[in-house]
Amino acid sequence: MSYTLDNNLLSLEQRQFYEENGYLIIRNLVSNEDIECFRDEFRKICRKEVKVPGLLIMRDVSAAKSEFNTDEKIATKIQHFQEYEELFRYCKLPQILKYVECFTGPNIMALLTMLINKPPDPGTKTSRHPMHQDSYYFPIEPTDRIVCAWTAMERVDRRNGCLVVFPGSHKGPLKQHEYPQWEDFDKSIPRVHLLMEKGDTVFFHPLLIHGSGMNKSEGFRKTISCHYGSCDCHYVDVKSTIHEKIEKEMKDVAKSKHGAEIQKLVKTKDSIDSAPTVTDLLKLRSRLVKGKRGNL
Repeated sequence: MSYTLDNNLLSLEQRQFYEENGYLIIRNLVSNEDIECFRDEFRKICRKEVKVPGLLIMRDVSAAKSEFNTDEKIATKIQHFQEYEELFRYCKLPQILKYVECFTGPNIMALLTMLINKPPDPGTKTSRHPMHQDSYYFPIEPTDRIVCAWTAMERVDRRNGCLVVFPGSHKGPLKQHEYPQWEDFDKSIPRVHLLMEKGDTVFFHPLLIHGSGMNKSEGFRKTISCHYGSCDCHYVDVKSTIHEKIEKEMKDVAKSKHGAEIQKLVKTKDSIDSAPTVTDLLKLRSRLVKGKRGNL
């Protein structure tokens, strides 16, 4: 088998399903108590009760000017919470890591942390997330030793914009990403909508083509996730590769308003200079969660 490692946790049927489809749902993996704690910490961040170095907060401009302008409803996504212990605890949950190890091995890095707060769509389809491959954002190889854990913080279904995947697409190459429209992919490929209850967690390969539809409900749909990689993975030179565009995007973010937070974080890391490279930025946003640190 190529995409899973020998282990005593996954059944043969589960391993074969992931090998063939590129994803695997584990039901009721994260407790209601933990999810409510993460929800409370998200609210604290939105109310500016805590300051987190390097944290990126994305806001919905339309929601900020509307009736939704209260507490957590003004933020659609937070990224890079690796320096905030209360939220990073999600990435260290033993019940998640034991599954992660089936894909990465025992030495595990958290590469990207994210909490998505998908808002009700105002009718412009802006709440949907176009189909994409996460590996585009990670100039790290081998991709087979990277996996995402994505946990529903409430029921997610077709009404509020659940994940949609192209099973088996992880077997193909990394494609050019030009923020494709939902309809741009081959309609002959069957899509699967992942209906999940609160606490359910899906593990998926970084080359799996996936996205999410509009949130047609009246509430906000929350999920929390972490991308993990084996410490034996290595950074890739992005020059003349598909990743080259993301290098520019990352550097632009580092120069933006968010850059001030990046610089604060840089000053806490002796190995990083005042003009971080893309590899430096990736290192800043990653954190060891299990075992020994290696190439990453």
